Amino acid sequence: MEILQHLFDGFLIAFQPLNLGLVVLGVVVGLFIGAMPGLGSVNGVAILVPMTFLVPPTSAIIFLAAIYYGAMYGGAISSIMLGIPGASTAVATTFDGRPLALKGLADKALLAAAVASFFGGTLSVILFTGFAPPLASVALSFGDPEIFALMLLAFATFVGLSGDDIPKTIFSIAIGLVLSTVGFDFITGEPRLLLFNLDGFLNQINFLVLAIGIYGIGEMLWTIEVSRGNSTMSKAVITVNRMLGNVKELLGTWKIAVSSSFLGYFVGILPAAGATPGALMAYGVAKMTSKNADNFGKGEVAGVVAPEAANNAASTGSMLPMLTLGIPGSPTTAILLGAMVIWGITPGPTLFVDEPELVWGLTASLYVANLFALLANVFMIPLFLWVLRMPFTILAPVIFALSVIGGYAATQRLFDVWLMLVFGVVGYLMRKLDYPLAPAVLAIVLGPIAEPKLRQSLMISDGDFSIFVTRPISGTITVIAIILILMPLFKLIRDRMRGGSDRAA
Repeated sequence: MEILQHLFDGFLIAFQPLNLGLVVLGVVVGLFIGAMPGLGSVNGVAILVPMTFLVPPTSAIIFLAAIYYGAMYGGAISSIMLGIPGASTAVATTFDGRPLALKGLADKALLAAAVASFFGGTLSVILFTGFAPPLASVALSFGDPEIFALMLLAFATFVGLSGDDIPKTIFSIAIGLVLSTVGFDFITGEPRLLLFNLDGFLNQINFLVLAIGIYGIGEMLWTIEVSRGNSTMSKAVITVNRMLGNVKELLGTWKIAVSSSFLGYFVGILPAAGATPGALMAYGVAKMTSKNADNFGKGEVAGVVAPEAANNAASTGSMLPMLTLGIPGSPTTAILLGAMVIWGITPGPTLFVDEPELVWGLTASLYVANLFALLANVFMIPLFLWVLRMPFTILAPVIFALSVIGGYAATQRLFDVWLMLVFGVVGYLMRKLDYPLAPAVLAIVLGPIAEPKLRQSLMISDGDFSIFVTRPISGTITVIAIILILMPLFKLIRDRMRGGSDRAA
């Protein structure tokens, strides 16, 4: 009851005219920031921090959090409409959202993204409200071996339960892992994989540059080839009957939405994990548990629901370690943490006692921001669909221009623009040769997280790999991952045994 009283007080703060107006403004601004390739919540929040000095600290935090929420929703828009991830958190949405749009079902994909985002955001805020202390303690119990085991499990879901060619999937993961090691070794400080001795490779390959190249430039090249002069991208329309039918279909994905929300929230509360790994892992788990696993990557609505529910849940989850421990759970919450310090607010265990107005006002504002973001997304679907009605002769240059701008905005290095163009050609060739793109994207995201955890774990155990199986949590996760990796072998043996018995019969 005490929590409900605090939450009620928080709603009184959130519904103050200034704060409510800032929530609405923040969601709208965040929606368009998320939809613009290369910007995303990190850049959007960082750019707008100076504007918040005009309002009280509580109102400022509410405004920045609303931008964060809006950007989580907005990232799906360009992923679905143009095939360009608005942010790294929306890359997994491209896997099935873009094929749906190309089939003329963009309204279904957009509605699925909006509803799943709302569901994941709402569930995560409820978890944040009621279970913050115990969930924070669970996150703290995850050491280096546990986090590496979790990363291994993410790879295993793609290898063991992929409907794609297993050797090609493993090759795709290997390429992603190699690209993730470009730059300086984090322990020795020595440069690694300086291709052609280009100084630009001294910096780690930016994930968003790769994602925009593969899914922006690569998708554009692929569409040009398959369309062969067709004047429009698709003929998506929106009617009341179609919307009602889409809602009925979405009701059948509630289990995936629930599991993805829990997974995303849990990954979000792990320091330095963020929403991108959560979304990719949720996509893998959804594919693993779906009866229609073969349809993933071809336009499966569950492939949109899973990552969108997960990345919005993770965005709320990442605020938990920031507020309770003073440890940012994502790059965006790191910006929020810095802003709070500027205002003289010290995040940590005493924050709930010292600044209850800020904590509970922020918590209540997340409910409001989540609802308004859903309404804004649903009512703006006709506007988004208008983009698809543009002739591709106009849309292709727009995609190219947005990709170049987004690739440059991510790092502000011209070298990365050229690198993005190379990745675009590579992405086009991988699609042409039937190599899955998702495992490579997963690897380059999780590689920089997995490698330090692996090496630090081995340093702790003096090189003994048993540390991953002797600890209870990491051991359980590692065993599950090994079973998933070996599953293709089990299937092969089973199929051969069945074939032998059929021949004998």
